[in-house]
This record gives sequence, C-alpha cells and structure tokens, in this order.
Amino acid sequence: MNANVIEILSAEELRRTVTRLASQIVERSNDLSELVLIGIYTRGVPFAHILASQIELLEQIQVPVGALDITFYRDDLDNIGMRTPVKTEMPFDLTGKEVMLVDDVIFKGRTIRAALDAIADYGRPSLIRLAVLVDRGHREVPIHPDFIGKTLPTAKEEQVKVFFNQIDDRDGVELIKVM
Repeated sequence: MNANVIEILSAEELRRTVTRLASQIVERSNDLSELVLIGIYTRGVPFAHILASQIELLEQIQVPVGALDITFYRDDLDNIGMRTPVKTEMPFDLTGKEVMLVDDVIFKGRTIRAALDAIADYGRPSLIRLAVLVDRGHREVPIHPDFIGKTLPTAKEEQVKVFFNQIDDRDGVELIKVM
C-alpha cells in the first residue's frame, strides 16, 4: 500500500498559525486571569502548552494548562478499538473558569463530545470554547471550533498528521493519501 504525503503546514507556517491563534484567543477572552487551557490527549496536550507559551509571550501572563484523557467518555470505542488510558491532569477547579479546550485535529467531533462530558467532572466553567489546529470536516455531531488554525477539506480515508517538536523532533502538518 503506497501513501502520498503532502505538506500542509511547514514548521514556519505552524509557528505563524500558533501565533495567530494565541492572538485570537487573547482578543476574545473575557478575563485572561480566568482562562485555562485543557489539551486533549495526545497531540492536544503539547498544542495547549505551545498556545500557553505564546499567550505568555504576548501578554506576560501564565495561563494554566491541564491534560484531559477522554477514553472512558467515548461512545465509539467499539469502532476505534481499546486504548490505554492516560492520567488526566487537572490541577485546578474549572468552576467559573473560561475553559479553552485544545486539540490538534477535529474530524467527526466525537472526541470533543466526549471531552465536554469529561469536563463536567472537574467543575462548572463559565464558558467553554474550542481551539483546533486543523479542521478536516466530516462531522457526525454538531460541534464547531471557535478557533481554527487551518481548514482542510479531506476525504474520509485520508489522514492528517500533526508533528510537534517536543514529541517528534520536528514541527509541521501533513496530509496522507493512501493509494
């Protein structure tokens, strides 16, 4: 089976996209002191940390970051297969906070639906927004991100791979077309 790999975002384009998203989040935040970022495992967690660092560069304020595992909240484990859960790290109460849910790619929307269910276990936020690096379409649930780095129409059988230097020793986004 051959695969055709197409670069969607280079490291420099990814850096600019993160800067733009961080700026948009700052502009739309009601109160930065109440903002928390929650990354969804796996690639949403490093993405949340990258956004938090960029917000700190822009505004000189540290935004707390949490990490959310949604394995037991999924309604499609029979379709995607069993996964080994990772420890959720939520070092703060979400009650009254402005929550920015962060993920790398949104596809069908089921991960985000599960994340919304999971967040309820950690308090009642005043507001929940969604930031994604890539929106590839094909929703199965009515969820739309508030902040999108790149809208990328794809075929269902294609894959989008995000690379972060912290994990992969390189930054970028690729579209993989299986031939």
